[in-house]
This record gives sequence, structure tokens and C-alpha cells, in this order.
Amino acid sequence: MEILPEAGSTNAELAERARSGTGSGAVLVTEHQTAGRGRLDRVWQTPPRACLTFSLLHRPDLPPASWPWIPLAVGLAVHSALVDTLPGIGLKWPNDVLVDGRKLAGILVERVETPAGPAAIIGIGLNVSLTRDELPVETATSLALELGEAPDRTQLLNLLLASLDSTMAGIGDVDALRSAYAAACVTLGRDVRVELPAGESLRGRASGLDVGGQLVVETADGPVTVGAGDVIHVR
Repeated sequence: MEILPEAGSTNAELAERARSGTGSGAVLVTEHQTAGRGRLDRVWQTPPRACLTFSLLHRPDLPPASWPWIPLAVGLAVHSALVDTLPGIGLKWPNDVLVDGRKLAGILVERVETPAGPAAIIGIGLNVSLTRDELPVETATSLALELGEAPDRTQLLNLLLASLDSTMAGIGDVDALRSAYAAACVTLGRDVRVELPAGESLRGRASGLDVGGQLVVETADGPVTVGAGDVIHVR
């Protein structure tokens, strides 16, 4: 594990190291990320030391068809680590971590081709001590706001890494992973609007997950499977 005082993006930095031969299990943490990215290339920035921001290098022994489960498994690992202290925690498909609808953490998993084979760069940004005025959007939250105080970030990191290790070890059991994820996912059973990468949108009810982890949305024209998109829960 390495801790950097400041980094543009821990994912980008660790991806370069993966291409240079860094092995599975490497962890890169930063006190201040200045050019973080979220899903759909959104920019993500936070004040120094207010978040737990880190990336983990994983070289999974998985068939290509199982790789889409990695982001969902990472979300489930974060959920599992925090659920005992945050009863209102849930997952918005594919891997946003929410507390009663407010975003607590973001996750970005990127596949990187390296001489030693494909690697998964797992990036996590968890809001720890952010005050309400420091939140990036009004619909976000932090552990300090939810719990009344900010937990120790070192202990929190160890808790998350242990949960990630346990969850990723069982990722090959898709049936068990699918069941556990569905139980934690607050998107399922909800009416949703999905903004698709091509600029289109669809509306319907999120009814389940297919065997590849894609979201199944029951629309007026029948079921549609969604592999990527921005899901909005319709009230």
C-alpha cells in the first residue's frame, strides 16, 4: 500500500503501474485527488482529507462474460462493510452507494490491458468528513453527516479492503453474487428513467438483473436489458 499526499487520479496512476507489471492486490491511496473521474467521465473532486479515496489493482481469473460483475461486486463489498452501522444504506445500479437516497460513495472500475493479462483497476471515493456545505451536490451525504462524527479513515480503509478481498474471492459464484446484490439494490422494484450513453432514454420498472449483471427494465414495449446508463429513480 502506498499513500500519496496528492494525486490527479489514483485509477490512472495505478493503471500505469499495472502496465509496468505491478501485481494483484496493490493499493494506492491519496489524501487529495485533484482530477478524479466517475462513471460516464464525470469529474469528481473533494477537499483534502475529507474522503477516503483509493484504488485497488485486481487481476481476476474470470472468463470475459463475468467481468461486468466486477463493478457490482465492488459496490456490494462497500455495502457489506458499512451496513451494520448504516441501516439505510443501499446500492443504486450499477454501483452507487446511497444512504436513504443520498450518495455516499462512487465507484469506477476500469479494465486495463497489460503484458501480464487484463487487470481491473477498482477506484472508490467515500465521503467521510464532508460537511453539508462541502458536498459536491445537494443529494450527496457523508459518514460524518449520517453518523454524527467522522470515523477513522485508516480503520475504514482496512474494513473496506477486507470486505473487497472476501467479496472478490467469491465473484466466480454468479448465482450467489446475483442474489446478494439484488438484496442490497434499492433500484430493483422501482420506477426508473435510464439515460443511455447514446443520448436516448427509457422509462419503466427495474425488475431484475440478467445473468451478466445487466439491469432488466420492464417498459411499455416489453423488457429491455441495460448494460450502461445513468439510472434515475422516479418518485
